[in-house]
Amino acid sequence: MDLLTLTEIRRAASRTSGSAVPARVHVQVESAAAKTQREGKPYCELVLADACDRMKLRVWSDHPNYKTCSGLTPESFIELTGEFRQHPQFGLEADKWMFRPLSDQETKELLEGPADLRAKQATDWEFIVQSIDGILDPRLRALTQMFVNEWGDRFRRAAAARKYHHARRGGLVEHTAQMMRVASEIAPLYPQLNLDLLIAGILFHDSGKLWENQFPETGFVMDFDELGELVGHISIGLEVVNLLWRKLSADNADLWKTYVPSSEDVRLHLLHLIGAHHGQKELGSPVEPKTPEAMALHYIDNLDSKLEMFAAGYTTAQPLAPRIFDRVRPLPGNLVKSLEKFRQSAAQHSRDKLL
Repeated sequence: MDLLTLTEIRRAASRTSGSAVPARVHVQVESAAAKTQREGKPYCELVLADACDRMKLRVWSDHPNYKTCSGLTPESFIELTGEFRQHPQFGLEADKWMFRPLSDQETKELLEGPADLRAKQATDWEFIVQSIDGILDPRLRALTQMFVNEWGDRFRRAAAARKYHHARRGGLVEHTAQMMRVASEIAPLYPQLNLDLLIAGILFHDSGKLWENQFPETGFVMDFDELGELVGHISIGLEVVNLLWRKLSADNADLWKTYVPSSEDVRLHLLHLIGAHHGQKELGSPVEPKTPEAMALHYIDNLDSKLEMFAAGYTTAQPLAPRIFDRVRPLPGNLVKSLEKFRQSAAQHSRDKLL
């Protein structure tokens, strides 16, 4: 059987309209919980995760692997082999399955993620580094470089969200890089935008998620962090910027006094981008966007997160009819497949050339 990711299995199962997809998948056990059916029959519910997806596996008490599965822990890495189906109500399910522990080498390869995802995140990280190296304001450039140098490894493991978008190991890198690409493209169309400030704001706007949405070095189970729970990523991001700013300004006080705009103005405007990026107080921002850069960052953030929800939803949401899928919250309604892009046939192309 082919070794696939959970996402690849889910896509294949969705295409086969109920037919089984034989496959192998390497996963981490996120949790193993003892539960009881309404009729009183006990079972073990396993939550299994890989770099981009997760599934639940229900192991009934009469299954030969019931006792073994009940003893699995989040430190367990396994290969699950079976026949997979997409259930209308319960999502991805496995039949006729068996499992075995992964070797150390297999576990290492699983933690690195699939090759295409590793390549994408490496490209995204390179783009982030290039973007901050291109910042003209020496204060913002030094600040962003110090942050990346100090927290880069942690940044590359963090998710952009716990559930709704880019909720995977390295997802924050993907989200941040795409936001920087959008900002770089629209800045020439809106010359009033301070691109240096906008790029720095994009880097720092979710920097608190290095604590709020952090993955450990050796797993796909997102930890809960007391700082993230008690303070939240916006407040943490403000604190991170102020901490790094104090270090840099102490070493460069005389030089920074010669720069225009003033260093204090730069700091305050950057803090505003972080504090306002949710757009509304009702959504967690302590202040609404009050500058062009803050408004641009808010909408770029919102656009990238929502389009990621659409892309993921087409893979995971329950089909309701051809081209229509069940709602994925917080999107406002059922999902409908995009209109296909126009493709000109070879005959049409030839006729157009003759005309």
